[in-house]
Amino acid sequence: MTAHTLHLVDASLYVFRAWHSLPDEFHDADGWPTNAVHGFARFLLELLERERPTHIAIAFDEALDSCFRNTLYSAYKANREPAPPELRRQFAWCKALCQALGLSTLAHTDYEADDLIGSAAHRARGRGFRSVIVSADKDLSQLLHPGDEQYDFAKGERWGADGVKARHGVHAHQIADYLALTGDAVDNIPGILGIGPKSAAVLLAHFGSLDALLERLDEVPFLRLRGAAQLAARLREQRPQALLWRQLTTIALDAPLPAHDFPRQGGDPAELDALADWVGFGPLTRRRLAAAAGLPA
Repeated sequence: MTAHTLHLVDASLYVFRAWHSLPDEFHDADGWPTNAVHGFARFLLELLERERPTHIAIAFDEALDSCFRNTLYSAYKANREPAPPELRRQFAWCKALCQALGLSTLAHTDYEADDLIGSAAHRARGRGFRSVIVSADKDLSQLLHPGDEQYDFAKGERWGADGVKARHGVHAHQIADYLALTGDAVDNIPGILGIGPKSAAVLLAHFGSLDALLERLDEVPFLRLRGAAQLAARLREQRPQALLWRQLTTIALDAPLPAHDFPRQGGDPAELDALADWVGFGPLTRRRLAAAAGLPA
């Protein structure tokens, strides 16, 4: 029996991409820019038209400085500039668009979009679903189990759990450990000094996990790895940091979620029309939105 499929979309990636790639030539009724809303709408319509999902949730980030990770490590993502008001306003419009289309949205002040996606995929697996995670973010590859897929929509590339090693040098279940060792500049996680992608992949190929590596540090100097003895010393000195980095890079699977399985619903014609009027969608986009929402054109 074929499992049902749950599509889980990392909205922020596509909102930011639209914000940076489209010219500031679209404006709402108050004169605020809407280029990110227009770009996100195009992405969302193409996704819905290609995939025709029966179950889908769109995850938004509302924990940019209030996430539980900020409590663990105050410098988490501290290297990022706050989103300007022009972009924050458009995130709200993008979320409203999803809701007007009858699509479930996920957001929480304590959990990031990755955690909401991870928790939804984890729960859905127990209910007989496979997941398609729509994002290019390598962090999310740790969520892939047999049958699941990750979908880089912009490049049209898809891969399952078995394809993670070819892309990142480690298996899906090792991604959090890998990022703990190498660090993640995007999230301001330092990693272990002197350990880059190649040495992290070698260490995890030999030991299997960060826990096993830390338990067997005496073996590290004997590996065929440049500066192996120095790496062992650094890992011994930075053991607490390595475990903290792993806490930060591990996607939570217990974020609060709605009780339902995110079935696709019919849209709200009044909300969709009002939003389309406000942000200035053209006739073709309006027709496509109506069709995506299951409404008469």
